[in-house]
Amino acid sequence: MDRGARETGGLDPMRDRPRGDGARRDRRWPQGKPSREGAAGDSAVAGRDGGATYAALDLGTNNCRLLIARPAGHSFRVIDAFSRIIRLGEGVSGSGRLSEAAVARAIDALGVCRDKMRHRGVNRARLIATEACRAAANGGTFQEEVRNRLGLELEIIGRDTEAALAATGCTPLIDRDARGVILFDIGGGSSELVRLGQSEPVRNGPPKPSIEAWASLPIGVVTLAERHGGVQVTRELYETMVQEVSALMAPFVESAGGDIDGLHMLGTSGTVTTVAGVHLDLPRYDRRRVDGLWMDNDEITHVVNRLLAMRYEERAANPCIGAERADLVLAGCAILEAIRRAFPCPRLRVADRGLREGILVEMMRADGAWDN
Repeated sequence: MDRGARETGGLDPMRDRPRGDGARRDRRWPQGKPSREGAAGDSAVAGRDGGATYAALDLGTNNCRLLIARPAGHSFRVIDAFSRIIRLGEGVSGSGRLSEAAVARAIDALGVCRDKMRHRGVNRARLIATEACRAAANGGTFQEEVRNRLGLELEIIGRDTEAALAATGCTPLIDRDARGVILFDIGGGSSELVRLGQSEPVRNGPPKPSIEAWASLPIGVVTLAERHGGVQVTRELYETMVQEVSALMAPFVESAGGDIDGLHMLGTSGTVTTVAGVHLDLPRYDRRRVDGLWMDNDEITHVVNRLLAMRYEERAANPCIGAERADLVLAGCAILEAIRRAFPCPRLRVADRGLREGILVEMMRADGAWDN
């Protein structure tokens, strides 16, 4: 799941977003799930101040994103971040392979991440890759190239792990008065759906998610836009995309649907953060106003109708969309629409957080970072 918020350049998705690959931020984030870690190569050295320094990298179909953090209280403090749109999965749905140009873009971005981890003295890291590398016949070859050229151990995770990490990253945004949520992460090459109950209380650290059911759909904004086109999107084409996603969702809806009274939706992806930014008419994307925002069905429908009425050039000019996502946003809205029809919850909460936060929480919890 390309699984996170809209990002352009190097910026921290947990705060408002300055441009430039060297952006740095400090913040506290109260949350928190999965498994083994990847090494940060020769960046895995002692933290500069002698404490543990953690890195979480998410190499998705569309984005390469990194967070570097240290434990703080019962959460953590981000000390550096990086994000770049690389479109690693561009063309994979047709060719079945990562292209040379996409690999070159990814290697370049990963090199920046390696240097940041070295500079920050990272001594615990997990570097994950998702659908593009899962689906590509040369995903393993790319993984080996990253190891040989950069000294980074990239872990190609399964869809179950991806769903669990997304749940971990977003659990703190569940309304405590709700029975649970339908969580979704609309990625570039896959989309994860999770039905969560109320989170499990813990003595120290962020809450743990209570996963009742999950599914991963082999479709995301990049693959859907490549299949149907994302520049000129008519309402008829939009409905075709919605129906395609609805058919893929049917088994999950049958197993995890049923009584949704008292549930709300919780969305983490560039699609929902873009919808939120357009809804707020932000002159510039502002994470502080988007993360945790509540939207009702009428508000979401109004934004989608606005986007459908825009020409491609108008979408590209919108500060919350930009040229890099102008051909993808309506494919994302079609996936969102299919989810809304299947689970007609009256409220959606927007999350500008996800996989990387889940990775950090899992590592820190395993290390007992919040046990004191």
